[in-house]
Amino acid sequence: MDQPRALKLLLKRGALVTAANWPVVVVQFVADTFFKALLAVPIAGGAVLVMLLAGAEPSDLWRLGYREIVPALIGALLAQPVALAAFLGALGLIAGGGSVFMVAVKAGTLTVLVAGERAAGAIEHPPLHLAALARASRFSVDRFTAGGRRIFGRYLVLVAGLAVAYALTLGAYGLIVLGPPLADVFEGPMAVTLASLWLIGLITLVNFLYLLTQIVVAADGCPVRDALSRVAQLLVAETRAILGVLGAILALMVLTTAASVLATAALGLIAFVPFVGLAALPLQVIAWLLRGLVFQYISLTGAAAYLRLHETVKRER
Repeated sequence: MDQPRALKLLLKRGALVTAANWPVVVVQFVADTFFKALLAVPIAGGAVLVMLLAGAEPSDLWRLGYREIVPALIGALLAQPVALAAFLGALGLIAGGGSVFMVAVKAGTLTVLVAGERAAGAIEHPPLHLAALARASRFSVDRFTAGGRRIFGRYLVLVAGLAVAYALTLGAYGLIVLGPPLADVFEGPMAVTLASLWLIGLITLVNFLYLLTQIVVAADGCPVRDALSRVAQLLVAETRAILGVLGAILALMVLTTAASVLATAALGLIAFVPFVGLAALPLQVIAWLLRGLVFQYISLTGAAAYLRLHETVKRER
């Protein structure tokens, strides 16, 4: 089969398996929103703490530009070591607890997708009937929670490895930006720009490998060390297909973001119209919900496509 058609069928299968198990999309969206809301609490508390320490009014802080607020908060906290320690402790506690919660949700989600993939049959080939979607639907609370319990410990090991990778990456970034210049060409803005591009690329690669390892652990129930070797085998065997899926998912994410920005701008214009502007707020809430659900659906479609590739490679071994 030619590569474009194979990629189309792969993405179609991932989309259908994800749609058949649509509750996991909702669960992922709710969990992600809850985690971000939790992270906002210590950040808002840090802003209030800075205002109390500096004796400033809230209006003074908001008069600063968005590029100046964060440096002002960091500078005020650095001047107060006790306040800085309290802020970092609260942020670390929330981030750590939220990460554990997200690990449990991800474990259950991928367990359901694995069951749906294995029961779907040739769902990507027409004709598509509701019976095929029903066959691929494998979501249940029992399966979701059982999957979370089964691989939760292994996912915690993965999270620890991810944290180490982030720490090393950010440490290298700080060394490049704040340390002595590597050469006269890489001084000032040039060093910051190149280091930032390198950071974005490396973080994207780390997150991608992290996702593939999660998928392999969920599908095979193997230890993390074995999963890493199987991920390497998958990357070698299906390089073109994996890059094709990754490119398609990133393109869909970009298009969805652009559509979201345009919708937000349009609703912002409506807000200035008398009486009609009253409908802007509920419309903005609906747009936010749709955007979040679509992003989760696209992300899980990619995960289901990678899972299909892993299952194919495993059968051929």
